[in-house]
Amino acid sequence: MFKHINTYKVHQEQLSRSEKFALWLTNKVGTIGFFFLIFIWTIFWLSWNMFAPTHLKFDPYPAFVLWLFISNMLQIFLMPLIMVGQNLQAKHTELRAENDFQINVKAEKEIAELKQELIEIKKLLEYRKS
Repeated sequence: MFKHINTYKVHQEQLSRSEKFALWLTNKVGTIGFFFLIFIWTIFWLSWNMFAPTHLKFDPYPAFVLWLFISNMLQIFLMPLIMVGQNLQAKHTELRAENDFQINVKAEKEIAELKQELIEIKKLLEYRKS
């Protein structure tokens, strides 16, 4: 007999701390809010280093070497973590799909049994009529 399971709970119980962190990061970085944060940070950084007084500029135009370095470091560290998070999300999806399949198989069997019972009831009613 198939037992219904809470796939979210099962999946969460199987995760290590680092995997939970990767999922948390994937969920946060994959938002429009994070995009706007990076976009605003970039606009501010580039504008400041293009238009601020010369003695206040810390990453001179046009190279923006420090900005490029920080941006690349963010990408280098975020990309593998995002990929790990996506792989974990895919495992959860597979677990849910397997559970859904089992539920569908059980429902199909129950429907077949109900259909057979209806056929038998129909036969009994026809027998009583005659």
